[in-house]
Formats: sequence, structure tokens, C-alpha cells
Amino acid sequence: MKSINKTCYLLSSILFFSCVVGSDFDALEQDCDSNLQANISFEELDTLFKGETIQIHEDLIIEGYVISSDRAGNFFGVIHLQDHPTIPTKGLQLEVDLRDSHLFFETGSKVQVKLKGLYLGKSGETLKLGGSFSAFGNVSVGRLPALKIPEHIFLLCEDKEMVKPVLTTIPDLENLTTNILVKIDSLEVVDEALGMTFALPKEETEITLKDCEENEIVMLNSGFSDFQAEILPEGNGAITGILKKNGKKNQIVIRDLRDLDFINDRCPEIITEFTSRQIFISELADPDNNSSARFVELYNAASQPLDFNKWVLNRFTNDKTEISSSIDLSGFIIEAQSTLVISPNAEEFELVYGFPPDLGVSTNSPADSNGDDNLELVDPFGMVIDRFGVIGEDGSGTNHEFEDGRAVRNANINKGNPSYTFSEWTIFNDTGDSGTTKLPQNAPEDFTPKGHH
Repeated sequence: MKSINKTCYLLSSILFFSCVVGSDFDALEQDCDSNLQANISFEELDTLFKGETIQIHEDLIIEGYVISSDRAGNFFGVIHLQDHPTIPTKGLQLEVDLRDSHLFFETGSKVQVKLKGLYLGKSGETLKLGGSFSAFGNVSVGRLPALKIPEHIFLLCEDKEMVKPVLTTIPDLENLTTNILVKIDSLEVVDEALGMTFALPKEETEITLKDCEENEIVMLNSGFSDFQAEILPEGNGAITGILKKNGKKNQIVIRDLRDLDFINDRCPEIITEFTSRQIFISELADPDNNSSARFVELYNAASQPLDFNKWVLNRFTNDKTEISSSIDLSGFIIEAQSTLVISPNAEEFELVYGFPPDLGVSTNSPADSNGDDNLELVDPFGMVIDRFGVIGEDGSGTNHEFEDGRAVRNANINKGNPSYTFSEWTIFNDTGDSGTTKLPQNAPEDFTPKGHH
């Protein structure tokens, strides 16, 4: 239980407020004539919510610190409170029908809220208190009318606390409660948003920020804020604001531009695209006894792994000269002197060969060739690293047909070749050209997925 404190009663100030124009004023002084005692914590208040908006009928009083401000117009009709000035465990949102509330409740002010008669609800993870709002028979938390504010919200006559934001990082946000004041260092606006304004006129606008490890968070800005038309900063630095969450997406809302300190140089460019001549197609399979057991195998002959970010495998069906289908290999790493096996039917592949493929894709993809198509492996920079077949030539009856059979790269080959060279391959089929072996192959016994080395 808290000791009794003298508090400030706001009735006279609320009545006076109607004469105030604009927001560039010092906080109004209030007379103190009321004593209150907090008797419920934020955590305990949260447990009262059982999934539906309720009206509180008990004589409960909660105490907290103001962390938001509507001075710059990025907040409207809300006051955010947290339960401690420096080490908060919980935050909540007061819905109030009061313009320029910062004149009454400055950031850092300690307030007490009489809960009896107020409505309690949640929006996502945001705990809300206020009046009631009804739509289609459903009651939710609405704004507390201005004349009701003096009956419920009291400003303690104590020196304002220096509210310090919780210093954190984007990955560590998952360990924090929402609706508290946080600070994140070393952030910058993503490249695509550079040159844009903070918000579109009269529209809530999401701006993506990232750190130097490419972790992202959304800065949420109001299209009615004073800084709406300002150009986003180009540098890197710290942001302070109220932590929110929309689904699984973390958001931060600043109070004004003083919450941004982007004066440092931007993060050095992270190179995530790599090329190598030692990646190549090592086996193509079109089993005579089971077309669902087709696959493509890629091999990395290098002594280090390679990130396949922005690599693609293309298929040119029959005699087509335009790409028929592609597989984006981003997100996969091929280990040193190891294979990556791609199947158009992962479930059937595992039944036939006894282990799952590294990547399952769709039918009619490059991994689902019937033996007379042409394939090429392309690096992130658009360079063809390896090619099987002759683009523009149907493989049927040629030295690059593997219909009902198999094309396997010879063991002495250790790098890709952008020009198809028949001597690098051993090919089985049913109707191929001379030099190929006209002997259909059956799965699993005639194939070696993951077997190239």
C-alpha cells in the first residue's frame, strides 16, 4: 500500500482549458485539495480483464507515470502510463477526450487514477482504461469525456520524475512488455524510405527502421503530427518512444522529433550475395518407374559453405528460349563439398529414397523435368554459373536427353560450365543420341541423391 499523498484536483484547470489555443504553453498549475491512496498494481489490473471489456465497480486506485505527450500531435486522445519511472513492468493507455493533454499531464508526472466507473479493455497487448463506446451492441473502451477527467485522473503534487527509457535492442524487445518507454540505439531508416516524409498527410504511416544486423522495427507516425511533412533523417542513431505491437510486428511511436538522434553515419553495407564457380548441377533424375521421384542435385566443390541468397535455378521447357519456371534458392546454405537436393514431390521423394530432400518445390518446376528440358544455375549478379542442355533445342534424341533416365556429372568435374559440354556428363535415357546410354533408370536403385562427392 502506498502512503497518502497530496494530489492536484484538475476541475478548475479543465474549465480554464477551453480558453487555451495552441499547444506551446507551459503546464498549467493546479490547486491541491485531495488525498488518495493507490491500492492496485498494473499487474493486478491486467488480471481483471478476462477477454471482454468490463466496467470497474470497486473503489480501486492505480498510480503511474506519464510517458507520452500530444504536444507534437503524434498522439491524440490518449495518455500512456507506466508503473515505474525507470524499471517498468507494465504500461497502459488512458483514453481521454482532452486536446493538448500535455498542458495538464507533462511527461514524467506522477498521476493517480480512480478506476470506479471506468471501463477496462484490451486492444492486442494494449491495456486500456476510459469511458465506454458501443457499436453494434458491443461495448469497448472509449474516450473519457473532458468533464469527467477531474473525477478520475489526479496529478500528484510531487516533483516530476526523470522518466528514463529502457535501453534495449530489436531482438530483445520480445523480452519486454509493451506500452512502456524504450530507447533503441544504432537504427536507421531503410534505404527504400530515404527521401520520404514522416507520414502521408492525414494518414497513419509506417516507416521501417533497421539496425546494422538487418533487424527491423516499425516507426508509426500520424499524418496529423506537426512533423508529418518533415523529411526522414538519413543518418543512424537512437530512437526513444512508446513500444507497441501489432500482431507480431513491433512498433515504436515517438512523441516529437527530439526523440530521434540520427546523427551518426549509416551502417556499413552488408554483403549478402556471393558467387562461386564451384557450384554446379551434379545430377538430374527422371526415373522410368516413378515420375514423382524426380529431383535435381546441386553440388558445392569448394572448401567453404556458400549462401544461396538470390541464386536461382531456371528451366527452359523443350525448345523454349524464355524461362519457363524458376526456383529461388535464397535462404539456403550449401555446405562445403556437399549437395543440395531439390524435389517437386517431397513426400514421394522421402518414401522412395528414405530421407527428405533439402528443398521441396512444386510440380512443373526446374526439379520436375521429364528429360528433354534445359536448365541453368544463375548467381545473384545474373551470371550463368552452370548450364545443362542447349537453350532453344528440345532435348529429345540429342546428347542432352535424360528422359526416363539420369544425367550425372562426371567425378572429375569440380566447377560449373556456362556452356553445355557433353563430355562432362554421363547420361542415361530411352531415345538419346549416340554417346548417351539408352538404358532407362529406375528409382531408387539407379540414382544417388546426396551421393556426389
